[in-house]
Amino acid sequence: MLKKIIFLDRDGVINKEIGYLHRIEDFVFIDGIFETLREFRQKGYEFVVITNQSGIGRGMYSEENYKTLDRWMKSQFEKNGILILDSFHCPHLPSDNCSCRKPLPGLFYQCFKKYNISKEKSWMIGDSETDIISANAAGIKNTLLVESGHPISKDIKNIPIIPSIKEANKVVT
Repeated sequence: MLKKIIFLDRDGVINKEIGYLHRIEDFVFIDGIFETLREFRQKGYEFVVITNQSGIGRGMYSEENYKTLDRWMKSQFEKNGILILDSFHCPHLPSDNCSCRKPLPGLFYQCFKKYNISKEKSWMIGDSETDIISANAAGIKNTLLVESGHPISKDIKNIPIIPSIKEANKVVT
């Protein structure tokens, strides 16, 4: 059976955007994230985090720092009754020209190799145009932007834009 996935960008969607987040003590969940994901779960969705983490490539924090924070974040979701199926990250700099850095679709392809996913029934929720471009390039056409992270161009057309993840259930069916 194909999985229905809500792909989530991390910084600005799951947690408050602070720039190069790598310490647990600086991690603040976006208001409403747990309730919203529980509602999605009731609709049959599972969750995968897709995130650029160039702070690793910049030497600001290590791969292990990232993994420690990721494990802690997942444990907080579990304490709130939510299982994060997996998370995929790109540690590279924009200048590295890798295929896994959004807006390229490499992280999605990594996920598709590991799981049987319905691209038609899955969604990407991000806070930047690169999230949407990446998802679309991977065949995920259902997309949603939240304004709780990066500034969003008002020129974007045909993509729902909501103030934060709390309003996502009004769009995702």
